[in-house]
Amino acid sequence: MIDTTGGRPLANATVLVHGDRIAAVGTAREVHVPADAEVVDGRGKFVVPGFIDSHVHGSGQEEIDPPLFLANGVTTVRDMNGQALLYEWRDRVEAGTLFGPRSVVASSIVDGGPSLLAGSGAPYVEVVNAGEARAAVREAVAGGADFIKVYARLTPEAYHAIADECRKLGVSFVGHTPDAIPLAEASAAGQRSFEHIYTSWFDTSSAEVEIRRRLAKINVGSGEYNSWFNQTHPLEVLAARTFDPALARKVFSRLVADRSFQVPTLTQHRVFDLPDSVALHDDRLRYLPAATRDGWQVQLEQLYLAGRTPKDVLEHREIFRARTRWIGAAHRAGVPVLAGTDTGTAYVYPGFSLHDELENLVEAGFSPMQALQAATSAPAGFLGLREVGVVRRDALADLVVLDADPLADIRNTKRVHAVVVRGTLISADRRERMLSDVEAAAAGGTLSARLAGCACAPGMKAA
Repeated sequence: MIDTTGGRPLANATVLVHGDRIAAVGTAREVHVPADAEVVDGRGKFVVPGFIDSHVHGSGQEEIDPPLFLANGVTTVRDMNGQALLYEWRDRVEAGTLFGPRSVVASSIVDGGPSLLAGSGAPYVEVVNAGEARAAVREAVAGGADFIKVYARLTPEAYHAIADECRKLGVSFVGHTPDAIPLAEASAAGQRSFEHIYTSWFDTSSAEVEIRRRLAKINVGSGEYNSWFNQTHPLEVLAARTFDPALARKVFSRLVADRSFQVPTLTQHRVFDLPDSVALHDDRLRYLPAATRDGWQVQLEQLYLAGRTPKDVLEHREIFRARTRWIGAAHRAGVPVLAGTDTGTAYVYPGFSLHDELENLVEAGFSPMQALQAATSAPAGFLGLREVGVVRRDALADLVVLDADPLADIRNTKRVHAVVVRGTLISADRRERMLSDVEAAAAGGTLSARLAGCACAPGMKAA
């Protein structure tokens, strides 16, 4: 049993589950197993807490997302795609009428004007002043949002009004680092997590003044996300090449003091920066309907790659390496990091991609244990879920049984043997049946309710 809260792994462990709780944890000699218990033979296997993906976008396909998350050991998600159906999923899981991961769900995105999300079908609210910003926060909380998500084009006036209104209502706000707000300023304002590594790393550049001067001159119209990507690209190149360790230490110290979490979503950045690495015939595509697969390819070509020159392609390779080094440096400085994937965007898969993100974190310099913590105990603490992310008595019984040791090789998290979710066992056989059912549903084309476009894939309708 691997204790991701910092204790030593427990050999010859027995974990006893009663109802939805862990009743006992100890050695085989210490834990009495009732005669009528259902026994999972764990000899040669490894038990870890259920995984938490801290950045997903639900597709609204009940036959696809929930079982894929669970089959991969992802028992909790933070969904950044705030829509009524996902609030319903959250409540149904809590009530026990939907078998899926526990979820904490965002508001509709609060962006400035003109919004990059216009015309995408994604759930967003455009605010241009403090009054509209405050009203958007109040409406989102009244509508069932667990937290507020902010976006790239907010003005300082609107952004700080959101921060103040969230403080008044006792709700957290997270999201992108707005173009007009430096990372350290946003951290001091109370933003609890920062998604992706786009403009946030400008604070650690010796050329920050020049970068921000040019950033302020960027002009994009409604829904022109590709234009924003292309216009910010040279600024990212400059930031990557002018990383200042001394300046970074000051910025990272600010983030540590504020307990501001970073969610780098390196899995999504790998697709964005290194599209040649995308396996267009990935075996995991069989679990997704044709409309999703087609939409992903369109997103890759039209949103990410349109307008890239051969020089840009080479620079994106350099940028991805720099993003990885940046999050590694932040981690070494003590900045808390959460494993999030951006599932729902092109070639980022429900459940499966969380394991890719753990590999990315190890590549960035995390130890396997630290990567595991970024997907278990750290997000549990961040979300205030004290009874998940751990394997201890009286905790909720969310567990993953692995066929090999993830501390020896983080890639072993992919070797899922069985899963326990809220005390319900998904045996190896049941897991295979779940995956087969997902594959059949994806191939059959008869799926349940669908959502509007994904907030991180503007212009692409979720299938």
